[in-house]
Amino acid sequence: RRPEEIAFGHNMTSLTFSMSRAISRTWQAGDEIIVTRLDHDANISPWLMAAEDRGVTVRWLDFNPEDCTLMLETLPDLLNEKTRLLAITYASNAVGSISDVARATKLAHDAGAWVYIDSVHYAPHGPIDVQAIDCEFLVCSVYKFFGPHTGVLYGKFDLLESLTAYKVRPAPAHAPGKWETGTQSFESLAGVTAAIDYLAAIGGDGGSRRQRLEQAMQITKQYEMVLSERFLRGVTAVSGLRVYGITDVERLDERTPTFAVSLEGFTPAEVAAKLGEEGIFVWNGHYYAIAVMERLGLLEKGGLVRIGFAHYNTVDEVDRLIAVLQTMPN
Repeated sequence: RRPEEIAFGHNMTSLTFSMSRAISRTWQAGDEIIVTRLDHDANISPWLMAAEDRGVTVRWLDFNPEDCTLMLETLPDLLNEKTRLLAITYASNAVGSISDVARATKLAHDAGAWVYIDSVHYAPHGPIDVQAIDCEFLVCSVYKFFGPHTGVLYGKFDLLESLTAYKVRPAPAHAPGKWETGTQSFESLAGVTAAIDYLAAIGGDGGSRRQRLEQAMQITKQYEMVLSERFLRGVTAVSGLRVYGITDVERLDERTPTFAVSLEGFTPAEVAAKLGEEGIFVWNGHYYAIAVMERLGLLEKGGLVRIGFAHYNTVDEVDRLIAVLQTMPN
């Protein structure tokens, strides 16, 4: 609602460690927090460490290993009058699942808890409206939407003002400056502006920049769903390939175009290396989503191969990827 609700930092991880330290000052021994097994570790470890420091109990919100979606129906059983915070991902960086963060926020608020959302992976794939979600905090990293390595924090103004920031004494006493530790990377902030302008350009020439951004993200979401459907239909022809997460093409609005896969007879590293030889660049391992890989029983087996599409990818590139995968079992 006001510009002072946005603070910049080195990255999402640094901002979250800073915020976890500040927020946990409001906790008492015997309080509880909730983290999820679907999150990147940057939205888990800061809260685990803060909880340990403050004598706070950590509860875990699980996901369904069949489609890798959060089991929000179990969230009310975890919430109670002692719950102080729910830390939740907007979308999984490992398997692509999108969380119903508005529903989760409503449930948390009914119990009197704050909500801290990691939107790093979701940000390049769809529009974000923190007012509609009504979360207390939301963080992302600009590099995910084609800018520099800069973190961004949204927080409700009254909370950013009232919480104690760990800072040097000459630093500003009010938000957002109190949260922007040290000298900011002004060259990176210029890159943030350029990235926003680039995205807005996708939305056309008419209307305000905000309107063009909203249009751009809707266009992006619809186009990426086309790529996702092409991929999911195509990989059914790849012998021994398994996609983890949502594979129903009627549920594409519930996932990002990010796919975690395994190929029978090959380690994730071998698949990634083969694709790399063909000029197709993917990631293998756990991608810092350690809790996801632990839950799937894959952490000690090399994790999975992560294949990600974005608005600049083409249908032809999806087809070429599938063609290379088809050659591997042979």
